[in-house]
Amino acid sequence: MQNFSFHNPCRIEFGHDSIAKISTLIPPQARVLLLYGGGSIHRNGVYDQVCTALKDHHWQAFSGIEANPEYETLMQAVRFGREQQLDYILAVGGGSVIDGAKFIAAAIPHTGDCWLIVGNRTPLLSALPIGVVLTLPATGSESNFAAVISRRETNDKLSFKNPLVFPSFAILDPSCTLSLPPQQIGNGIVDAFVHTTEQYLTYPCDARVQDRLAEGILQTLIEVGPITLNDPNDYAARANMMWAANQALFGLVGVGQAQDWATHAMGHELTILYGLDHARTLAIILPALWRYRFAAKQAKLTQMGRRVWQLHGDDISVAQQAIAATEQFFIAMGLPTRLSDYQIDAAEAADRVAEQLIRHNRLQLGEKTDLTPEDCRAILLTTN
Repeated sequence: MQNFSFHNPCRIEFGHDSIAKISTLIPPQARVLLLYGGGSIHRNGVYDQVCTALKDHHWQAFSGIEANPEYETLMQAVRFGREQQLDYILAVGGGSVIDGAKFIAAAIPHTGDCWLIVGNRTPLLSALPIGVVLTLPATGSESNFAAVISRRETNDKLSFKNPLVFPSFAILDPSCTLSLPPQQIGNGIVDAFVHTTEQYLTYPCDARVQDRLAEGILQTLIEVGPITLNDPNDYAARANMMWAANQALFGLVGVGQAQDWATHAMGHELTILYGLDHARTLAIILPALWRYRFAAKQAKLTQMGRRVWQLHGDDISVAQQAIAATEQFFIAMGLPTRLSDYQIDAAEAADRVAEQLIRHNRLQLGEKTDLTPEDCRAILLTTN
C-alpha cells in the first residue's frame, strides 16, 4: 500500500426529512446564495422544503446552472453574489450544481482572473462556506473537494481541486431522487461505477481494505441498479444507490492505491466536443480502455471478475469476461457503449480528442502516466 494522507471534513445528514436540518447547519447570521439548476426542485417539493428550512435566514436564489456547468453562467452568479454581499453558498441539485457552487465559492472572494481557478493555475486564499442538498446521486461531489467546469467558447472542460471548497455539510435524502427520470438514474449508476474503477482497477497495491470497499460499492450498484430503474418508488434501493455513489468518490477507495482517471480525461473532451452526457462518455470509453490496456490491468480485472462478477475459469478468461460483463451492465442501465450509437464517427472523434488532450497538456495519463494522446486516439478508434 502506498503512503497517503486522508481528511474529509464534510458532515453528512442521511435519510428522510433531513432537509429541515439546514436551519441549524447554516449559521443564523449567514447571507445565503441558493444555487440550483432547472425547475425540477419546484416540481418535486425540494424547493419548498429548502425555503421552509431557510425561513429565518437571509437568502437569495440564482438558478439556471447547466449540466456541465458553464463558466459564463457561473460568473453571472459570482457577480450576483458579490453585489448582494452573500457569504454562504447552498447548492441544491446534482454534481453539476455542486461543482458550480465550488467554483462560485472560490471566485466570489477571488481578486484575480477567476478562470485561472480552474486547472489550479492560481492560488486560492479563501472560499465561502458551502452546504449541499443532493438531488441526483452520481458524482460524489457533495462531500469532496473537486469540481469540473466547462467553458464552451474555448472548448474547455477542466477540473480543479482545493480543500477550501470541501462542503461543510451534505444533505442526502433518498426520497429526493424518487422523481428522477430513468436516464438520470442510469447515468448516475454508471458514473459511480466508473469513479470506483478509476481508483480500483489499476494494478495490485496490496490495499486490501480499499479493494474490498471498491468491490462492495460495485456489487451494490450491480444489485440495486436494475431495481432503481424498474421501481422508482423503492426507497431502499434509492438509499443504497445514493450512498454507493457518495462513497465511490468520498476519498477512501483511492487512498494508498494507484489511480487511473484516463477514462475521465477522454470523457471530458467528448462531452465538450459533442455534448454527450458525462456518464455516457464513460460507458463508451472504459471497456475500450480496458481491452487496450489488458496486459497492464489483467491482475485487477481477474480479481474484479472473481470477486464482483462471481466468474470462474482461468485468469485470462475471467479478466476478459469481466470486461464483457461490465459492458453489458452499462447497456442494461440504458447507456450504449459505442460512439456509433450516437451517430458519431469514431475516427473523427479520436482525432479531435487527441488534439484536445495535447492542447490541455494531458500528455501522460493512466496509473503509470504512460498513456499518450496517440494511445487515447487508438482506444477511441475501437468504439465505432
